[in-house]
Amino acid sequence: MELSTDPAPEPDAGPAPAAGPEPDAGPAPAAGPEPSRRTPRVHYGWIVVAVSLVVLIGSAGFRSTPSLMMDALHDEFGWSRATISSAVSVNLALYGLTAPFAAALMDRFGVRLVVVCALLTIATGAGLTMLMTHPWQLVLCWGVLVGLGSGSMAGAFATTISGRWFEARQGLVTGVLTAAGAAGNLVFMPLLAALVEHQGWRTAVVVVSLCATAVAVPVLLLMRERPSDVGQLPYGATTAPPPPAVDGSAVARSLRVLRLAARARAFWLLAGSFAICGATTVGLVGTHFIPAAHDHGMPVTTGASLLALIGVFDIAGTVASGWFTDRFDSTRLLITYYALRGLSLAFLPALFGQSLRPPILAFVVFYGLDWVATVPPTVALCRRHFGADAPIVFGWVLAAHQVGAAVVAGLAGLARDSFGDYDVTWYAAGGLCAVAVGCCLALRGPGRAAAAGA
Repeated sequence: MELSTDPAPEPDAGPAPAAGPEPDAGPAPAAGPEPSRRTPRVHYGWIVVAVSLVVLIGSAGFRSTPSLMMDALHDEFGWSRATISSAVSVNLALYGLTAPFAAALMDRFGVRLVVVCALLTIATGAGLTMLMTHPWQLVLCWGVLVGLGSGSMAGAFATTISGRWFEARQGLVTGVLTAAGAAGNLVFMPLLAALVEHQGWRTAVVVVSLCATAVAVPVLLLMRERPSDVGQLPYGATTAPPPPAVDGSAVARSLRVLRLAARARAFWLLAGSFAICGATTVGLVGTHFIPAAHDHGMPVTTGASLLALIGVFDIAGTVASGWFTDRFDSTRLLITYYALRGLSLAFLPALFGQSLRPPILAFVVFYGLDWVATVPPTVALCRRHFGADAPIVFGWVLAAHQVGAAVVAGLAGLARDSFGDYDVTWYAAGGLCAVAVGCCLALRGPGRAAAAGA
């Protein structure tokens, strides 16, 4: 939409002076064509979405690497899977805990600066992993540095972009950006798995480090902060939104929003259900699916390909979920998603085998469609209940998501060391999904109105 450029009316200066003879100015110049201002065919918000997709695809690929290296690190250093999983747990926890502060930092210092610093932090952490000889170094490099970097580009980033640049199609844009995580697995998992198997895990982490550095280039060149920077309104908007309040410390603002949101029943229900979402996706399947498949005689590259294939269907499922979120009740969508996910995980132990069979492929399709389809309706509920603070509130909800993922990533490693297989973890995950369904049912109760007014 084009902003009006008509000049403001000048104040009345009183009666005009008497007209005198005008000097001869010669013949009037020929009138040329007036310059025209046309609305750009492509709203710049879609360019920002494209840049964000590149960032999120890379971020997802970077975070998936430890699950591919688990057996290689165990064989080279003799570290237990529980020890290696502890680094993954730290990574997942920081990924979530960083998100609400990153959202406030983006409001204060800008998206471009925060994202570039995050990518360089990932590149540093991945590169230093090559030099490690002790488990604490894995925790520091991949757990702390990569966790902080990737957390700065977590779901709060997608929520910030969709909220700033789009008035219409917010659910669809959130779904597309969320699906970038699945696309990252699709792009990176088979490549990194092949590198780990044939060239060694050190080659894989070098590739991650170089890719993180390269992704920073389009961010520097093309990312813009707000539609007003390019003379546009948010897509679908008719009036300019008010600028956000960015006074004070970003940390203080994030904690203040958390304190206010914590008074609302809806916050705890969303955080609890999303914690289970993290536990049953990146915490369990994202971290342990490949070693679990390997326990059943499946090659690492085949397991990685199946996980990447889950990403293929996740792209379709998450984009569709964004489309549904723009049209249907978000709580009903969440109830459906968690119920179907719980059923698929409960049946998974019976589906593993040494080779690809129709049952395991059916799981990949069914579970893939549901992987992070929960994100668009959860973001929509955060916007419904918490308004302009939704990006920071969703950051805290995402923190719960990652804490759940971190806890289950560590517990699943312990279960594998204790029982010799992962079966009990899959059954427990199915039960957790039933709890998430209960949380979403409670969102439809009286507490919903109270939360909205909080």
